[in-house]
Amino acid sequence: MNALHNGIHRLGLRIYFEDTDAGGIVYHANYLRYAERGRSEALRALGVPHAAMIATHGRMFVVRRANIDYERPARLDDWLVVATTVLVIGAARVTLDQTIWRDDVALVRIELGLACIDAVSQRAARLPAPMRAALERMRVDGIADGLGAVEGT
Repeated sequence: MNALHNGIHRLGLRIYFEDTDAGGIVYHANYLRYAERGRSEALRALGVPHAAMIATHGRMFVVRRANIDYERPARLDDWLVVATTVLVIGAARVTLDQTIWRDDVALVRIELGLACIDAVSQRAARLPAPMRAALERMRVDGIADGLGAVEGT
């Protein structure tokens, strides 16, 4: 599963032995890796993958802030879905909601702040209009609740 629908991008992934600790529970830092995959695939689905952002616009995203709530553990062999939505688009910043689900149960919620920077100078830079327009396709009001509904809409 790798799809964008109604402003929510969903990426499915399986939990392998390499993702877990000795007890078969996903190591906490791996959720950030899953979120990164979700963001990368969301940008690809929007038509602005990282390499194209750099090559065409000379811009890239860096993580500025991450607020993570670990609600339940994922375990070996689970099938998870990383749901990504855009909450806020600023001049040079983007705030995302990324929730990692198993079936209809939210396991991890991440509110992520991204900064748009110039790829050469690595200083904050305005989002180019095509990138902004692409991100608007994923902007929702509220936080994704479940795999389809969004709170506040």
